[in-house]
Amino acid sequence: MSLKKSFVFVSAFFCLDLYFGQETPIDTVYIFDNQMKKAKLFHEVTTLNASDIQKNSSNLSEVLRFQSPVYIKENGRGAVSSPSFRGTTAQQTAFVWNGININSQFLGQGDVNNIALFGYDQLEIKSGGGSVIYGSGAIGGSIHLNNELSFNKGFRGVIHSEYGSFDTYNNLTKASFSNDRFSFKVSGNYLISENNYEVEEENYINRNGKFYNATFNIGTSYRISRKNTVSWQSQWYDVVQNYPIFEDNGNRTKYESQTVRSLLAWDFNRTNISNSLKAAYTEENFQYFGIEKASKTSGGTGKNYIVKNDFNFYIIPKLNLNIIGEFQHNKGEGYQSGIGEVSRNVGSAAVLLRYFTSPKLSFEVGAKQDFVEEIDSPFLYSFSGKWSANKWYRLTMSFSKNFRFPSFNDLYWEQGGNLNLKPETSIQTDMTHEIKVLDFTLKVSPYYMKIDQMIRWLPTPFGYWSAFNTQEVEAYGLESQLMYQKKLDHHQLRLTAGYIYAKSTNLETQKQLMYVPLHKFSSNIDYEYDFVKIYAQGLFNGLTYTTSDESKKYAIYPYFVMNAGASATLAKKYTIGLRVNNITNTIYETVAYYFMPKRNYSVYASINF
Repeated sequence: MSLKKSFVFVSAFFCLDLYFGQETPIDTVYIFDNQMKKAKLFHEVTTLNASDIQKNSSNLSEVLRFQSPVYIKENGRGAVSSPSFRGTTAQQTAFVWNGININSQFLGQGDVNNIALFGYDQLEIKSGGGSVIYGSGAIGGSIHLNNELSFNKGFRGVIHSEYGSFDTYNNLTKASFSNDRFSFKVSGNYLISENNYEVEEENYINRNGKFYNATFNIGTSYRISRKNTVSWQSQWYDVVQNYPIFEDNGNRTKYESQTVRSLLAWDFNRTNISNSLKAAYTEENFQYFGIEKASKTSGGTGKNYIVKNDFNFYIIPKLNLNIIGEFQHNKGEGYQSGIGEVSRNVGSAAVLLRYFTSPKLSFEVGAKQDFVEEIDSPFLYSFSGKWSANKWYRLTMSFSKNFRFPSFNDLYWEQGGNLNLKPETSIQTDMTHEIKVLDFTLKVSPYYMKIDQMIRWLPTPFGYWSAFNTQEVEAYGLESQLMYQKKLDHHQLRLTAGYIYAKSTNLETQKQLMYVPLHKFSSNIDYEYDFVKIYAQGLFNGLTYTTSDESKKYAIYPYFVMNAGASATLAKKYTIGLRVNNITNTIYETVAYYFMPKRNYSVYASINF
């Protein structure tokens, strides 16, 4: 059974489990983020599997840009990158690794290109707020990096090697073994690129753009008994980014980062009670070099110790009580930032009640209180419902209050940190209409959001910048997706097309936020015949303001980019393929002055055994 089929199998059984109150089966797949299974019952989630991720193998930014509703602004290929989710900023997007929030304690966000791309079994993108479950920063949406462990699959392995334009080398090795009680998986990835592309029409050379990263993942699970399973998942990631410069004699800088993540879980399952106890450790180390070959200019180390318990009880077959408790101890130490040794304790208690009145109608109500040391945290809540009116129409809706508490930089940076900051809060609602006709599925999701007490860094009369609670943002828009899937004999065709409208306004100035395009359209087409696969991707990005006054002089004007690829699998084990990125040879940028590559290529080969 393939990874995708395994996931569908588990998901189907989980839905039956929620309605009839049966024990969650663990015979096929162990999923570390068990809350994501529940979220899919009430929220729209875009799921990308390993083969989807391979289509945009340069970095995570490329995957999200072409295959999700997220807008990605990137300072040139492989450089600093951040998301804009439903008209918000990077600080309002939560990155979640196997159910654990991994946003930086210093920045309060995740740099997309400093997060590993390979080593996951699924990448999932959830639109809308999720702070009741996933904590601080889950305001605009959340991006989930998930690992799974299968049982009774024997030995499997993959070796993948790729060469691309700009002296880019990408190598991946993955192996797994499992029987009825034990499962083990390990993977390693190495990616390096000189990244020395040119855009002659703009007199742009991506000087000093080299980047490198390496990832190692290991996971194991053991079923002690029919009801008890212990599991462990860890990741080590190392990255080096050289920041592009505009002149040959410019000052060459670079950034290095090392992250460690480790998660230990004990799961107990019986007919009407289940419990998942997790203990996690995450560490981030980063160094900035103002002169590439000199000593580091600044940096920091952050360490997080996390304990999380997720308890489920079926009061009656139609009523599910879910209690989630979490405690974190966050530690940080800066270098040349004025941040000494700082720490804080963060706790939370959440209760969710799910009621399934019938297979067609269900509701979820959630409440949560966070306890952040020396921060007055708001009371959070959420409500979601789903109504399957008939075979061709389904309605889901949600309403929630979400938040983000200040980061270490916001509080302690010298000069400019502000110990009196309040958490950002948001109120949001959305509604998804799903219509199915023949092999077509159309989803239309209007949404509204208001963010209060947004934390911004502003200039002061004393000559330095400081953090303040100032901005109020109102965001509304539309996310839509059309899907078509057809299989006939040896032919398979899949089409996904999405349109996004995002109006995000600073209520003080009544202007659109920077780097929030009003319009975004993306499409992905996959065709498969026997041993041959072909795909194409298209992306249209509308007018994007790069200044706070909506100046069209400095705006990024609309552009269209298209990618394509083809592969052939021989003897069911050997795959060779070719990718062509930016077929249209479009001149475009996602951040002002930092142009992206024109047409470029890559070839690859894989062995499955």
